[in-house]
Amino acid sequence: MTGKRLWPAVTALMLAACSGTDEELASPAPAQDTGWKTVATEADRDRLRRWWDAWQEALADAREAGHGADIEAQGSLLVPDAAVDRPDLPPGHYRCRTIKLGIKGEGGLAYLAYPPFDCAAQVQDGLTKLVKLTGSQRPVGLVYPDTSRRSVFLGALELGDEQAPMAYGIDASRDMIGLVERIGPRTWRLVFPWPAFESKLDVVELVPASE
Repeated sequence: MTGKRLWPAVTALMLAACSGTDEELASPAPAQDTGWKTVATEADRDRLRRWWDAWQEALADAREAGHGADIEAQGSLLVPDAAVDRPDLPPGHYRCRTIKLGIKGEGGLAYLAYPPFDCAAQVQDGLTKLVKLTGSQRPVGLVYPDTSRRSVFLGALELGDEQAPMAYGIDASRDMIGLVERIGPRTWRLVFPWPAFESKLDVVELVPASE
């Protein structure tokens, strides 16, 4: 599927992120009140309002399917209220791994953990642009400030061999809204409640690639 380009080419972002120094990585992206609520669709605002329910249903499904030990092994990553202050995601290159939780549809899996892929963050017009660079499902979006413990990601899903994501708001099945939270000194997560495909909750761990 071909869609309207939302941002510059992903390749340029990858090169810029990979060339960053450790000092640049340690500097938080500047926060700017740009009002994510004025950008988000009503459907996405509803998904975000029900983020806690997504956690509860997804974890319950996974535990019922026998994945209690897998959940515990992830530590704070899969603890709903693990967020700490200062959620700003520094620019740089990241290892990002996704865990899908909860059964959506007949025959679905309640727990599915993927190996790490490559992600990059870069300051763009006062906001942070976050891109998943590798893998068959690649969120691309902007991170907006929200509270002292969370930021809000708005973007679109790029699939397969597509070269650019669709513009946000064009296709509801591709629209993505999530919470960016810091859960450790150098660990963040991106939480997608009620994603369009496969699961009830997707959790993406973000760790600087230099560590």
